[in-house]
This record gives sequence, C-alpha cells and structure tokens, in this order.
Amino acid sequence: MTLPGRPAGPSSETEAVVLTAALELLLNEGVASLSAQRLHAATGVSRSTIYRHWPTPRDVLAALIRVAPHRPTSPGEEAGPDLHAEVDALCDRLRDKPVDGFLHAIVAGAAWDATLADLRRQYVEDLMTPFRTALARTGLTDTMLEDAVSAIVSPLLLDALLLDRPAARERAHRTVDTILDGLR
Repeated sequence: MTLPGRPAGPSSETEAVVLTAALELLLNEGVASLSAQRLHAATGVSRSTIYRHWPTPRDVLAALIRVAPHRPTSPGEEAGPDLHAEVDALCDRLRDKPVDGFLHAIVAGAAWDATLADLRRQYVEDLMTPFRTALARTGLTDTMLEDAVSAIVSPLLLDALLLDRPAARERAHRTVDTILDGLR
C-alpha cells in the first residue's frame, strides 16, 4: 500500500539538476552560495523543494560528497605499484578543478561554519582510503599504517591547500619508497 503525500526524496532528475548547479556554484563562489534562494535562482527548482531536501548549505555539501564519484581501484599483488598509482591519482585530482575546488571550498567553509568540519574530515578521509587499502596488505599495525598514510598524503594536501602549488608528486613517490624500504 502506498501512502499519499510527498515522496521521501527528490526525483533523480531534480537531484541531478540541483546538485550539478550546487557544484558549479561551490566551485565558483564558495560554500556561502549554497543557499536555497541561490539554488532556486540557478535551477528554477522551487525553494520549497530545495528547503525540504537540502535545508542548509551543509546538507547540500553532504549530498555532493555522497554522489561524488569514487575512483575505482584494482589492487595488485604488491603494495608498491598500487601506492605509486594512488600518489599519481591524488596529485592529478588535487590539480583538477572538481576535487581541488571542492576541497578548497569545504576547508574555507569549515573555517567559518564549524558544522562543516565533519564533512571536511569525511572528504579528506575518502581521499586517504585508497592509501590505507594498499598499505593494509603490508602488515603494518594500525598506528604505523596511519602514520604511513599521513606521511604520504599530508604533504600533498599542504602543497595544494596552503601553499597553492602543485602537489609534489616526486616527493610523495620517494616517501612511498622509503616506507616500503623500511618494511623490507
């Protein structure tokens, strides 16, 4: 039996229209542009629909993270080649507008809205997950694994976010090699 009333979520078409516009606004104007009024103006979707499904900019960001494509990984037999491939992929993503722009916007947004800090953390954790997956096969303890992931990824994020320079791919590859040499 179906109950009368509004559906639980937006139609896939409405969601696609709103979230596509939201990403464009976010990349060009920042988190503050994700208001229902601004999304309505950009999409023509009614403000009530936007308020119902994405009442705050935080909700819009959470939806964008939820629908963000995750790069498929196909683990090999050895961690080394996988880690090097992940370094290259992350450096490319940090250079390209969707990831780079989204990361800059969510970091800036979290600076003025503390409720965005968990989303920033979630987004960065998603970027780090492939490194954890590759390193998990090496037998590192949890603490050592987290230290190794941080040693590889943190300088890349520092370059991209704070120093406004390309992520140092070669340095990250040397870090991977140093970590793996320490395991042998």
